Amino acid sequence: MRITALAGGTGAAKLLRGLVACLDPHDLTVIGNTGDDTEVWGLHVSPDLDTATYALAGRLDVGRGWGLADETFRCLEAMGRLGEETWFNLGDRDLATHLYRTRRLRDGRPLSAITGEIARRLGVTARVLPMSDEPVRTRVRAAGADGGDVWLTFQEYFVRERAKVEVREVAFDGAESAGPAPGVLEAIHDADLVVVCPSNPVTSVGPILAVPGIARALDATAAPVVGVSPIVGGAAVSGPAGDLMRARGLPVSPVGVARAYAPWLDALVVEPGDRTFEPALRAARVTPLYASIVMTDLQSEAALAAAVLAARAQLARAC
Repeated sequence: MRITALAGGTGAAKLLRGLVACLDPHDLTVIGNTGDDTEVWGLHVSPDLDTATYALAGRLDVGRGWGLADETFRCLEAMGRLGEETWFNLGDRDLATHLYRTRRLRDGRPLSAITGEIARRLGVTARVLPMSDEPVRTRVRAAGADGGDVWLTFQEYFVRERAKVEVREVAFDGAESAGPAPGVLEAIHDADLVVVCPSNPVTSVGPILAVPGIARALDATAAPVVGVSPIVGGAAVSGPAGDLMRARGLPVSPVGVARAYAPWLDALVVEPGDRTFEPALRAARVTPLYASIVMTDLQSEAALAAAVLAARAQLARAC
């Protein structure tokens, strides 16, 4: 079964680990968010692509949810002594990924080709694609200290400010002129199942959907499209998804997730305790499926992945 997953953030990394525990990794294509890409010390950093790649390679620091396991930070410390900003933590071995990516980009290679090279060199047999080879950058308009508004890059909002500022608007700069990376539309069209990982609907999946052609492909694919809610009991499992959904006028519930993915979402996996949302989900023409979506270890990651993969057969029977 060919699976295509839309992915960004730590929730996606967990589900991706579960998926490759349940299927042949060759059958998995990951379309990763690049809206939170940034430049640090002159290096091009792709946090969501790297998190997905490290997770699939078995090298992710599971405790932090980002970066490489058993990492050191001596370069970060040295840069701090030189007066450089160090609020964005880059580990010593992680730096090699960014150095390689930056050099290859300067050589004229597209991000999609470089992402594939990095994945292969780390032993990943699943296919990892950026949503676009063109730059798309998520920006957050937040309340400033003086009472006015200030525009922040996503990493400034999420890492430097620890997502503690009031969000008033989210924008995806460059999306309107970007195009899907090679293979993205084909991966959606040719899939037997499309999975939307339990990622932040606004800033992890939202930038992917903002690239022209991707939402249309999701609407047109013959494959069932199954999402996993990142919301349990009216709150995000982790991160600032709730605040960002409210800023977009979405209720912080599985129904808000379904609205973010309308009209192409076929089913949404939600926590059994959230069955009260079933009537509203069905009214939105989204089939609710129930499974524990809080992943705390490899066993729970694989269990959720198995439930997601079983959704294809469940949806077929429903038809």
